[in-house]
Amino acid sequence: MSSKISLAAEGGRPVTPDPAHSPLALRGITVSYGEQPVVFSVDMTVQEGAITAIIGPNGAGKSTLLKAALGIVTPLAGRAMVFGQPLAQARDRIAYVPQRASVDWDFPTEVLDVVLMGLYRELGLLRRVRPRHVAKAMACLARVGMQDFAERQIGQLSGGQQQRVFLARALAQEADLYLLDEPFAGVDAATEKAIIEVLKSLRSEGKTVVAVHHDLSTVRAYFDNVFLINRRKMGEGPVDAAFTAEALQATYGGRLADGQITQLSLGV
Repeated sequence: MSSKISLAAEGGRPVTPDPAHSPLALRGITVSYGEQPVVFSVDMTVQEGAITAIIGPNGAGKSTLLKAALGIVTPLAGRAMVFGQPLAQARDRIAYVPQRASVDWDFPTEVLDVVLMGLYRELGLLRRVRPRHVAKAMACLARVGMQDFAERQIGQLSGGQQQRVFLARALAQEADLYLLDEPFAGVDAATEKAIIEVLKSLRSEGKTVVAVHHDLSTVRAYFDNVFLINRRKMGEGPVDAAFTAEALQATYGGRLADGQITQLSLGV
């Protein structure tokens, strides 16, 4: 039996997002750090107006796939299309929240300035910050519960607070596609709740969210769709159809106990 899990069906027919109009369509993406491919010939088609999790074991290529989609790393093969256009023509429709561990938090800047960075397209070459820009940045901070920290140095914040600020920066971009790399990693419960509420509000606005995710116990509560990867694509589709015991076993193998796989797939 193939380890790949087909998409869910409605009325007995497969429901497959159209790559030509998908917010993000990856075809044949292969990335190598040295001689060993980290991601091998991966196809992915993201559903518009949904929240999708990219899941897989450590070292499976989750973050690498996201970075390849963004052009942060250059694939050996394959291509990324954003709303039917090459990545270079649609960058202004994407907002990205990197892993918190990859950011230099010692850089001497205030919270408000970090969020204003998300307005670089509006600010133009002269980078003139006007009252309307400040108001917009403050509104984004309020949306993540960080408006009272606008004048705080970014390095003085807790990990959860820093993550909220970077989400506010992404919100300031007013993108159509939001890509987040481990947004819930190492944050407190209050921040996790705040983040998922914002992501669900983006979905209600018709935006598309894709997040690398590691906590399998929250997949059913947080996400509409799931993409499973272990160097290769192992499955994708709506959570109810693709987040199954078979798919988890194929993706994680012996890294998850049988009992744990059963509980996760059943949502208990």
